[in-house]
Amino acid sequence: MAEAALNQPIPQELTGVLGVQPPPKSRAEAFTRSFLRRSLRQDSNLDTKEMLTHKAVILGYSRPKKDKSKRKKAKGLNAKQKRALKIFDIKPEHQKYELFLPLHELWKQYIIDLCNGLQPTTNPQLVQSKLLKADFHGAMIKVVRSKCASYVGLTGILIQEFKHVFKVITQKNELKVIPKRNSVFEIEVNGFVSHIYGSRIEQRASERSAKKFKSKGAIDL
Repeated sequence: MAEAALNQPIPQELTGVLGVQPPPKSRAEAFTRSFLRRSLRQDSNLDTKEMLTHKAVILGYSRPKKDKSKRKKAKGLNAKQKRALKIFDIKPEHQKYELFLPLHELWKQYIIDLCNGLQPTTNPQLVQSKLLKADFHGAMIKVVRSKCASYVGLTGILIQEFKHVFKVITQKNELKVIPKRNSVFEIEVNGFVSHIYGSRIEQRASERSAKKFKSKGAIDL
């Protein structure tokens, strides 16, 4: 009874209220037959007119197969291509010490937050362990020991870190490349002075943050 009422056409007095105009019966039936012919399985021999008397109709559907050959991951640039494009090169007009002073101030605040606020009572070993895993971009570093005597005493803001070298900008607006290996760097933050052995941090910054450092004695250069 309810099904029969559901399938009844909209009463004429309601079409104006609802703002709809029911299609003619012949047009609706033609659309239904056409839809069934398109949607039925290919191997189905059922008559569409006969199927309209059934309550349930199984329509044929198959998911489109994805072409796995098109699912290729975008490859990044290799080291040689990056060098050719000079991605990491800093233009001469940007090699200015004063341009990187705001970065240094941000780095100091970053380290203070990382160490939960540097206080006179803060354990120096805690600061050392945090620095070993910290990002050094913006740090003020000084070479205190090195096998190459010309590096000793060199001070500047670290603006780029690679696996084996630091790039620093000095107060004379000179860009210097310093190898990590066989060098000891001094970093000072709010009165805390730490010495970092470059040979222990020959990793990229992202790799170093996840590394577990073991306490070791001094390393002879």
